Amino acid sequence: MRSVLLAVIVLISATLHAQVEVGEFGKGINVTGKNESFSMNLGFRFQTLMTTDWTVNNDDFGQIDGFTPNLLIRRSRIKMKGHVYSPKLTYKVELALSDRDIAVGDEPLLDTRIVLDAVFKWNFYKNFSLWGGQTKLPGNRERVVSSANMQLVDRSILNSRFNIDRDLGLQLRNHNTLGGVVIKEMFAISKGEGRNIRAANLGGLEYTGRVEILPFGNFSSKGDYVGSSIKREKKPKLALGFTYDLNERAVKNRGNMGSFVRDAQGNFHGKNVYTFFADMMFKYQGWSLMAEYADRWTNGNNPLIYSGDVVIGTIFTGKALNVQAGYMFKNNVEVAARYAGVDTPDVVKGDQQEYRIGVSKYFVGHKLKVQTDIGYLENRLKDDGLTYRLQFEIHF
Repeated sequence: MRSVLLAVIVLISATLHAQVEVGEFGKGINVTGKNESFSMNLGFRFQTLMTTDWTVNNDDFGQIDGFTPNLLIRRSRIKMKGHVYSPKLTYKVELALSDRDIAVGDEPLLDTRIVLDAVFKWNFYKNFSLWGGQTKLPGNRERVVSSANMQLVDRSILNSRFNIDRDLGLQLRNHNTLGGVVIKEMFAISKGEGRNIRAANLGGLEYTGRVEILPFGNFSSKGDYVGSSIKREKKPKLALGFTYDLNERAVKNRGNMGSFVRDAQGNFHGKNVYTFFADMMFKYQGWSLMAEYADRWTNGNNPLIYSGDVVIGTIFTGKALNVQAGYMFKNNVEVAARYAGVDTPDVVKGDQQEYRIGVSKYFVGHKLKVQTDIGYLENRLKDDGLTYRLQFEIHF
């Protein structure tokens, strides 16, 4: 992998008379073209994860069995970003390399899932920017926070059930400051089936709108989208966010996520799926608090999808709450805890509650860290689960 990356950099430098600069750890490799006609920041990161799972039979800690250890490369990513022609024309590309990132299973409509982000951004007027390509939709805060910047080993059950992830389309973004209050507006129109779908549009389009309010101004180093209080804000900082998403005639059981819904003849069936998020991030002198609420429903509030009189699928509807908080000590060790709960209609059968506590050691912020946590997953209709996780992350 290193030899490939170095070969790419050498080729760019030789053919385009670019300037290559290797900065401090965690800042990547910077390439600048002649007369600054283009730039590229190239970075690489990976996470090595060890997990151990147990089954708690009949909700009784005296009946724990099913010891299941695992070790895997949880994520492995290459990221490129920079500008072309003008500083107002920027781009971002992120590629996934781990098996878990790119596996497609038996789904014939999916391309190899190597491309996470491939997006072009044009700052065309003042604070207005137009984005085009595949990237994260302006959904719940926890999902938009990079997997490199998480407070605990991984995201919550709210995120895994309700997030709207990435899609291919257009986004319009703006931000303003009024009397010290920062206001951000985001609107997206996307394909509606999620990332790396090679088929033409199967249902309707997806429409996403989000508004964010930062009443005390911006966080240090964009900390409203960074887990943990890495920068130890000297003054209280608060971010509030609200998202509304409509996926018309969605043909997946979680909007643009999950599995496709087909009848026996292979025809796609769907219905409108609506999702609402409200979230917040607060940081002050080593303390951090993030909370999220999610609500998903369908037209008619009936999650069942029919082909004639036959039920062929169920939209994952319901509500969820996630709250997590932590304190960063001066030696850059953080203790954090999370509670998350998912409440679904009886026909969905997805009720869960998650309890988790973790400890992290940050050597160079999120660029070099060790994280560990232990969690209990309470299931309504099956045995509960107990999990221990240990993860190492390095980001060049």
